[in-house]
Formats: sequence, C-alpha cells, structure tokens
Amino acid sequence: MSFALPLLLAACASYPQRTAEAYTAFESGRLEAAVKLYSDPRTTGSDFLGGAEAGSVAFAAGDWDGALAHFRAAHAAVKSFEDRALVSPTDAGESLLSWTINESMSSYRGEGFERVMLHACMGLVYLGQGKPEDAGVEARLANKLLESEEALYEKKYKAGGLGHFLSAVMYELLGQPDNAYIDYKRMLEKEIGTELAGRAALRLSKKLGYRDDYDQLKSRFGDDLERPDGAASIVVIAGVGSGPFKEEFTLPIPTPSGILQWSVPHLVPRFQTIDALELSLEGASARVRTDVIEDVVRVTSENLDDRIAWLAAKSAVRAVLKRELTKSLQKDHGLIGAVAGTVFTLATEHADLRAWQTLPSTWQAARVFVPAGEHTLRLTAIGGESRVLGRFELERGETMFVMARAIGPRLYAYPLGGKRIDPPLPDPASGEASTDGKPPPPSPENPIVPSKETL
Repeated sequence: MSFALPLLLAACASYPQRTAEAYTAFESGRLEAAVKLYSDPRTTGSDFLGGAEAGSVAFAAGDWDGALAHFRAAHAAVKSFEDRALVSPTDAGESLLSWTINESMSSYRGEGFERVMLHACMGLVYLGQGKPEDAGVEARLANKLLESEEALYEKKYKAGGLGHFLSAVMYELLGQPDNAYIDYKRMLEKEIGTELAGRAALRLSKKLGYRDDYDQLKSRFGDDLERPDGAASIVVIAGVGSGPFKEEFTLPIPTPSGILQWSVPHLVPRFQTIDALELSLEGASARVRTDVIEDVVRVTSENLDDRIAWLAAKSAVRAVLKRELTKSLQKDHGLIGAVAGTVFTLATEHADLRAWQTLPSTWQAARVFVPAGEHTLRLTAIGGESRVLGRFELERGETMFVMARAIGPRLYAYPLGGKRIDPPLPDPASGEASTDGKPPPPSPENPIVPSKETL
C-alpha cells in the first residue's frame, strides 16, 4: 500500500535508543569509542548531531583538532539556516513550520540554543588551540545567535554567560579591558555568573577609572581584592554534568471517524553527581570554587518550550490529515482500510526526540590571581575525582587556563599555558591518572573562598 514506506521509516528506533551505545561509551569514559560511534552517520542520522556529539566527546578527551573538525561539520549542516536566522529571525522561524508525515523525518537543524552552544564550544576549542582571536569571534557569534532567538520568541533568556565570559577573557588577553568590561556587565544584567562577573567588573572598573560604576559594584560585591604586583591568573572553564534528553508526550484522541494522535517532546534532566569544581594551589591559603555561567538544562528547556506551540500546531494538523486518510481508506477498503489508517496514524505521529545529549548540564568558571612563580595545581570535582594537574611556573601578568569536563564522577582536565616544571601526568582521557576522589577539608589555613574570582 502507499503508506508502507512511511510505516517502515516510522518503525525505526528513537534517537535516544539509536544513540544509547554511543552515550554509554561517553558516560563510562570510553571516549575514543564514543567518538567513533557518534561519527557513524547511522548512529545519529543527522549531520548536525553527528558533528556536535562527536565534537563534545573529543572536547572531553582534550582533542582540540578533532573537536574542531567535528564541530565544523555540524556547523556546515546548518550554516545556511543560521545565516537566515541572523538576517531575519522571523523568516527562519517560518521555515520551522515545514510539514512532514513524521517530525523526525525532516532534517534536524538543532534547537536554537543548541546552535548557540555550537559556536560557544568552537570558541573553547580555539582557546585550547591557543587562538584567542578566533575564540573571541566564535563567542561573539554565539551571543548574536542568542539575540536572534530572543527576537524570534520576543523574550529575554538568562543565557549567553559562556559566550560573554569567553569573550571578556579573550578581550583581556588582547589588551582590551574596556570591551571585556562590557561583556562582564552584560552577565550582570542577565544575572548569570553573577559573583564571577561582579568581581571581574569591580576589578576592571577600578582599572579603567569608572568611579561611579566602581562605587556601585563595591556596594554590591565588597572591596576589590589586593593582588600582588604583576600577578598571574588561572582561569578554569568547565562543562559539568550531563545534558538532558527528550521524552515524548502523546495524546491519542478517539473520534467517530478515526483516531487523532497529538505528540510533542519535552526535556528530561539527568541526575547530576557533581555540583561544582574546586581549584586549589599547594601551599596557598585559599581555594576557589566554580560559578555557574550557563545553565544548559534550564535554558534549553525554556527555548524548547517556546517552540512547542509551533510543534503542537504541526502535530495537530498532521493528526487531522491522517484522520482524513483513514476515512478515505475505510471508504475504499472497508474495515481493513480503517485498521490500516489507524495503524499508520499510531505508527507515524511521534515527537522528534533528537537532541544534543553530550552537552553538560552547566558550564562553570572561576578565576584566581596568584603571585608569579611556581605553583602546584589540583582540580577537584566536588563529590567525584580529584586531579593534581602538575607544577607550573607562571610569568608576571600571564593567564593560564584549565579546560575541564566532569561527567558523572569522572573528571577530565587540561592545563593550557604556564611552563610545566614536572613530568607530564597521564592523559586524563585514558582513565589512568591518579585520583583520590576527595577534596581537602576546609580549615582556617585552607578556607573555601566564596568569591569566584579571587586572590
């Protein structure tokens, strides 16, 4: 019959089912296997998701070149649509209303916030490659795409913290504190990463001579911290936890002329083992804990909710059309036709459960200023693994980065910059690095500092 091919296609497994093996490999630390599985087009059935998922896993493994190649492939799959969104959010929104027999049979362009995250992740990878200018470009593009989503849905999201923070730090590296200050202020306006952005804005307003701003920030965040002359700094940027997945909400409605079936997706957050990371320096009197600068679960869920009205409308129209098909089949073939039409409706009207599942639950960051010289660094996932990153010599005014990814209790961390003065530790992605799983306990000599940017 004419509906046999769509029925066959609809019988395929959902996205979470097709990618279960790949996600399990990722979650269990078999990163090389996960990259290989996600890179196979049969796993995701989507050029965007294949590149995005494989890129995320390569990022966790510290493979900056591989991650960039995968992210670029994902971007190539949605570039034309993205360009339209940047020029006219409304036109791009209208194209989302294309009609298909089954939502998951259309090409997946990513949710709006997923495309924002793609550019932010590319910025992090460029930073890993030592290309601050390129990192800044991607961070700013991520923020422009977020503004496009806000224009489309006529609302403001508490989002963009990762892009703003990355952009701000890159501006500081390039000697443009005035532009960095603008990004930190935008984080404060959006109330994301408030403690981290507030301390940074306080520091820069003092440096730039913005007396009124400094007084206002001081009343909110307290006095600026004293830093050693020529202090170096260490910046931690980390993806923490596991991103959400989609489930289907389906409502079958019996009618005298056939069944109407209405289906839409909703996001389900995963259980999170780790709340934050903590950077400590051997022999130092303070430790600094990361601050959330992007709540991926909350913003992705909110962005999807804003799109649900369109998805529901499409599902409702398809349901009516399929009911009319059932009536036509019943007229031509009697009971057999009615049964066939009903089976076709039940089999094909399902929500699209495709989603970028290897994103973290949150992006977090912290910054600590230290005297120039030698320092031994430890990074701890609170409630999970703890890693000694090594001993490094930092020059006056140098900024060192630690890129990290915490998945379940596992912690992957990659120091960038500084001069290593001890033998390199085993690659965290191999699972062979020494960990004790416990942070050192707080004490008067080793307090936990509430400020996210600290001395």
